[in-house]
Amino acid sequence: MFIGRKQELQFLEERYNKRGGQLIVLYGRRRVGKTETLKEFCKNKQHIFYFCKEVSDQVQLRSFSEKLLKENIPASKYIKEFPDWETAFKSILDIPYGNNKKLIVIDEFPYMCKNNKSIPSILQKLWDEIFKNENIMIILCGSAMSFIEKEFLSEKNPFYGRATGIYKMEPMDFYDAIQFFPKYSDTDKILAYSILGGIPHYLAQFDSQNSLDYNIKNNILKKGSLLYSEVEFLLKQELREPQIYNSIIEAIALGNTKLNDISMKSLINDTSKTSVYLKNLIELGIVKRDFSVNDGIKERAKTNRGIYNLADNFFRFWYFFIFANYSELESGDIDGVFKYTIKPKLSEFAAHTFEDICREYIRKLQKKNMLPFRYNRIGRWWGRTTVRTDENTKIEETEIDLFAISEKSDKYLVGECKFTNKPFSYGSYLDTFVKLSSEKNNSDFYYYLFSRKGFDKKLISEANNNKFLKLIDIEEILHP
Repeated sequence: MFIGRKQELQFLEERYNKRGGQLIVLYGRRRVGKTETLKEFCKNKQHIFYFCKEVSDQVQLRSFSEKLLKENIPASKYIKEFPDWETAFKSILDIPYGNNKKLIVIDEFPYMCKNNKSIPSILQKLWDEIFKNENIMIILCGSAMSFIEKEFLSEKNPFYGRATGIYKMEPMDFYDAIQFFPKYSDTDKILAYSILGGIPHYLAQFDSQNSLDYNIKNNILKKGSLLYSEVEFLLKQELREPQIYNSIIEAIALGNTKLNDISMKSLINDTSKTSVYLKNLIELGIVKRDFSVNDGIKERAKTNRGIYNLADNFFRFWYFFIFANYSELESGDIDGVFKYTIKPKLSEFAAHTFEDICREYIRKLQKKNMLPFRYNRIGRWWGRTTVRTDENTKIEETEIDLFAISEKSDKYLVGECKFTNKPFSYGSYLDTFVKLSSEKNNSDFYYYLFSRKGFDKKLISEANNNKFLKLIDIEEILHP
């Protein structure tokens, strides 16, 4: 069963229904679901779907020729293979689809270009001279994101300005991802998402007919399962120095989020080198660089500003729990690693992802115009501000899980997210309330408190009499 991707399918359908030629570039990291989305789009449409292979140029041309010649084009009566790529691409116009749009999907297009650098120029020439005025839709798809962005779409390259649509596919959002787990409780859906993230290929490995514990042990920790070797496979396929990247990713997963700390933990003496490694991981969608929501352009331009987090939940899970216990898993100690390493800390691990989910919930409310004001910035906030210590206050470094700011910076939404086994307490609300107290003159502050285990009676009573305070449990988050 195909799940989600409504926005991507709508984008493709709109381009398909437009008059004239359409040249679409669809790309994204490996395993994100590009191929399955394109197959779903092509259903009930006459089309050619060609998947490029990592082979020589001659073998690639032969395979592409065979695919086209099966379509009963006139050339199929006379030849078994096209003499060159230009002739092969031109023959697309001979496909007998009547008045229907000629739909051609070339998946993993970078493989086609790898051994023949002239292919983008050939396609560009044909597009300018012929294809753009024909009833044709060509979709070029690829996982090599740096190639697509730097070697294909950049200003100095042949396809610059030619594509009629460019779509970068991102991992599924939380609400689409949890559709893979229809039988799980709300808590287990959050835990499963915190482990697997929004990568469909990973999500499909879990079967919600079985418990979350069973799926973790049998589909991640068990040697021979697909996810057991996924991280190692992906790093070796995409990067040349996997041992260094292992150290960097582990450092981030264990809470070292600043550039200097990552360098020290991964034993790289030069932070400029670490920055290059981090940049590569960001391009692959494994790492992200975050800034406090109130940081301006100048702050974001500084190399020593911002913090680094793992953008991929599964990588974070792997390096948080498994990387250091790899020897035990190799020897088959699955139950021991799960019972003593993973199970006791799984909720603590999921708390970081819970914050992301709460921000996604707020974005959902904004789309439905269900917030007290419209924000134009949302994210985490950190810096020096007022904090409570017993009954006193002082100024020190702290952070706010969720912070949204209106366009005029006169309205603020402050969110605190707790994924613990205790109700959100009134005291914790006061801890949140005093933060940024110096900014409250002539501004409206709204407080949204998120909790896995509900709220204590005093806090519920306060919320019933305070229009600026809203309490949100996980049932509301999952079923807004």
